[in-house]
Amino acid sequence: MSSSINRRHFLAGATCVAAAAVAGGLFGAGSAQAAPGTYTPDWNSVDQHPPAPEWFQDAKFGIYFHWGVFSVPAFGNEWYPRTMYQAGDSVNQHHIATYGQPSAWPYHNFINGAQDLAGNFVKFAPKLKSAGGKFDPDEWVQLFVDAGAKFAGPVAEHHDGFSMWDSQVNEWNSVDKGPGLNLLQLFSTAIRAKGLKLLVAMHHAYHYNGFYEYAPAQTDPSLKKLYGQLGAAAENQLWYDKLKEVIDRAQPDILWQDFKLDAVDETQRLKFLSYYYNQANSWGREVVATYKDGMNGKGEVFDYERGGPGDLTTPYWLTDDSISSSSWCYTQGIGYYTIQQMLHSFIDRVSKNGNMLLNIAPMADGTIPQAQKDILLGIGDHLKRFGESVYATRAWTVYGEGPTKMGGGAFTTPHAGTAQDIRFTRDKAGNVLYATVLGWPGSSLTIKTLSSDRINLSSLASVKLLGSTAGTYTDLPTPAQNSSGLTVTLPSSAPYGANAYVLKLTFSGTIPGLLPQSGAIAFQDVNYTGGSASFTLGDYTAADLTAAGLGARTVSSLRPAPGYQVVGYSGDDFTGASWTFTADNPDLRTTGNNDQITSLRVQFNPAAYFRITNVTDGLALDSGGNVASGSNLKQWTWDTSTNLQWRAEPVAGGYYRLVNRTNGMVADGWGDISGSAARQAPWSSGNNNQQWTITHRGDGRFSIANRATGLVLDGGGNVSSGSVTKQWTYGTSTNLLWTFTAV
Repeated sequence: MSSSINRRHFLAGATCVAAAAVAGGLFGAGSAQAAPGTYTPDWNSVDQHPPAPEWFQDAKFGIYFHWGVFSVPAFGNEWYPRTMYQAGDSVNQHHIATYGQPSAWPYHNFINGAQDLAGNFVKFAPKLKSAGGKFDPDEWVQLFVDAGAKFAGPVAEHHDGFSMWDSQVNEWNSVDKGPGLNLLQLFSTAIRAKGLKLLVAMHHAYHYNGFYEYAPAQTDPSLKKLYGQLGAAAENQLWYDKLKEVIDRAQPDILWQDFKLDAVDETQRLKFLSYYYNQANSWGREVVATYKDGMNGKGEVFDYERGGPGDLTTPYWLTDDSISSSSWCYTQGIGYYTIQQMLHSFIDRVSKNGNMLLNIAPMADGTIPQAQKDILLGIGDHLKRFGESVYATRAWTVYGEGPTKMGGGAFTTPHAGTAQDIRFTRDKAGNVLYATVLGWPGSSLTIKTLSSDRINLSSLASVKLLGSTAGTYTDLPTPAQNSSGLTVTLPSSAPYGANAYVLKLTFSGTIPGLLPQSGAIAFQDVNYTGGSASFTLGDYTAADLTAAGLGARTVSSLRPAPGYQVVGYSGDDFTGASWTFTADNPDLRTTGNNDQITSLRVQFNPAAYFRITNVTDGLALDSGGNVASGSNLKQWTWDTSTNLQWRAEPVAGGYYRLVNRTNGMVADGWGDISGSAARQAPWSSGNNNQQWTITHRGDGRFSIANRATGLVLDGGGNVSSGSVTKQWTYGTSTNLLWTFTAV
């Protein structure tokens, strides 16, 4: 799509901005800078554009489609135009066997039309049903409506350089060649007729920045244009000119772009942004521009390809995913994810403060295969019945709970959840909390997040199970809360079939503040009320506070997690007067710094001791007791021994030292190679081997990286108690993740 399965621009989990906007008022209300009346082509101006308008945050779900010339061979994937020229590639071999050598049977034959080796005439030439064909854009859009999408649109140009509109700057377009149809106009008209917002996807930045690197050099000027060989200046101008045409012709509500924007001339990028935003002002509409790279990320929405963060993340974000793992366009034998995989990953993304754009892969003649329709209609069934828990909701303080971990960056596989997995959303007023259970849990459900030691539920007015049709409910008995969670009694068996079930918890006022398990939560009003944001371990400037929906000088109450502290500063960038909070503070007026915090740091409390537990094996980091300097660090079953207790003490530069409670020695990387044991030694100031970066990786899990070696602590897998703690290059394994629990 978006890219080939061969491209892998991996992103770390939950690292856009670590703060997450949560309950209370509209997301970011009152904190955004006023948009200018006229934008100029510079970052200071376009960065003031509001990136995610309320309608976009309300919409949640969109559909687009990879359909074009590359759909004709129906082999490999949408990167066929590239790999058909790559000697030895399976696509190249298929092309030679089916059509002939690429030098004699080039890609543009699929556009102009030609015979394959078997004598079949092949061409991208879908015909409208009204003209006797199989293509009906109105039927497509009705399917999108039935799927519950609120925005939709075409890939108007992919990496191949073929424009799906009546372009005046690119003769390789769908009106002058191929089908002879203005496909962008047909889709735009059909989409707007159904009341959906229009998305237009453009992938043309990569067109001349590497896509056709294996294609032969062309001499014909027109073919030079198709194969991205005009030269940098002309290509950069053409990149902008195509976008300008799309903006003027389609007036898109969302202009989505694929990767390689960072290779486009910055002047052209800024011209595009300012032109789009100024045109939107003239239309009287709020628009969205997305990016994967090449933007400042202040006026635009970041898009995770095939993924999403591992935890609740701001600013508001988007993911584009596909119903198939093998290709973004139709291919013979294409495989699909299940309805549960797509639906549950969608619910997970919404709970983490994002939208999902889902790709389908129509056949070249305009047919949408039934298996793809089934997936869309399965999502639509959930949204038709339980849409109040999705549309126009906002992320809560935490995204959810349960054993199934989803996201963690780009290119992460969608997962189906279980009956033990719960995802939270809330209404915009902050009075209703929705708990979506990714399976029927049986006659009772304990929501661990809502335990008595984390939240006061005295204002809980009712708990209902959403019914099988929209607007119907089953009243449930008053639930019981204790230190294990909130236990809700449910019907003895599922009252209807569904791919997920939703509980609606209604409060007599705003949803009470939740004590975080890691990091801290800051609130705009006293007594943990009003707009709020959750912050994990890290440093947050005034801009970060604004991105989280709070803004500088708005904090009136704070809740650090056990073992954490918040250091607030009166000035930006951690300057001016400072205040340290190591416990709940319901009213900062009592300490004289209400609405005074402009920047803040969330740290481990250096006086607190922690159990540091490996996520895979469940064993705690173990010093072994009063051992000699240089002894290996081990892991042990938790038994409250001081050998298993550690302080995380900040040192200069954002690093920590890990100090054992029994022997006072610190964890030491020892300068060893990947796979070597981590050790311990007395603290030596300035020794980088003894300093560690602790990075939140989502869901209360951390990696612990040595400053000298760059390696992270590694549990080693499902090992036995007493095993050595090693070091390893950071990757996706849970062996490399640890939790910190105050003791």
